[in-house]
Parts: sequence; C-alpha cells; structure tokens
Amino acid sequence: MISDFVKGKQKLDYPAGIQKGIALHRAIDEFTDTHEATREAKEIFRPDYRLYSGAIVDVVYDHFLAADENEFSENRLHDFSQEVYQTLHRNSHWLPGQFAGMLPYMKEQNWLFHYRSRWGAGKSLGGLVRRARYLTETETAFRLFEENYQPLAECYRHFWAAAKPFATRTFEELADKGKLSS
Repeated sequence: MISDFVKGKQKLDYPAGIQKGIALHRAIDEFTDTHEATREAKEIFRPDYRLYSGAIVDVVYDHFLAADENEFSENRLHDFSQEVYQTLHRNSHWLPGQFAGMLPYMKEQNWLFHYRSRWGAGKSLGGLVRRARYLTETETAFRLFEENYQPLAECYRHFWAAAKPFATRTFEELADKGKLSS
C-alpha cells in the first residue's frame, strides 16, 4: 500500500519483504497501465483529465473489485479491511510520513470497505484532488463514472480476468526469490 509514497531507490531503505511488496505493486501498476481494457477505460476520462485519467481508472477498478462478489462478500470485505488496517498499524514504523498521516482517516472512515459503494468511490475521487498537484475537481469524473458505469464494469471484468493471474504469478515469483508471506 505504501508503494506510491516510496520513490525510486527509497525502496532499498525497507526490509526485503516490504521491498518485494513494493516491487509487486509496481509490477501490477505497470500491467494495469498497459492493459487494453485500462486504455479503453481511460478514454472515458482523458478529454477532461488527461494524465490523471489513469489515477481515476485506478479508483474505478478499486470500486469494482471491492463490489465484486466473486472476490469479496460484504462481510469478507469488511473483515479484510480491518485486517489491512491492523497490519498497517503493526508496521506503522515503516510507513512514509504522508501515508502515516493519512492512515487514521483511512481507518476511521473505512476507505477500503467504502470503495464498494458508488458513494465511496466518489469520496475516493475527491481524495485525488487533495493529493494531486494539478487536479482541481472530480465532480466531472464522478459524473462520467456514473454515466459510463456498465462500460467501465466491462473494462474491469476484462482487466481483472488477466490481472488476478498476473498478480498471483508475480507474487509467487517474488516469494521464490526469498521468504515472502501473504
């Protein structure tokens, strides 16, 4: 989860397991950015958000993953969210400052669980404005999300069918290079 807050070789400042997690995140990001379904989904947002269309699609995919009953029942997503927050808390000494500052709000408002709802996805889009340098609004993005919900859901399904096995394979390859627990 901290990969976006760890730049370049800063990952070498972390223990091997966290370095592998960062490597996994970066591999998944690259896979996501180059997947044809992601390119298609970005086109919905690109006229209004240009380079930020990728970040918006990441939020959209997070929504569809959290709402995907094949991956998470509502109860399982809630439990998973709590497990993630506990893991982050136990490892708080490794969290980059910006992420550590955000974590209490993430936990209190249960961002991971609320991705499941359209409202939660909208709140996450709003969070992009606070973190992005050149982004001033996401109301248009939310409107486009709502108007294109079914085509975006199809993009997610096409993407996820390839992304899940890719992530599993990459995790296993990293684990084979040394001990990496799930």
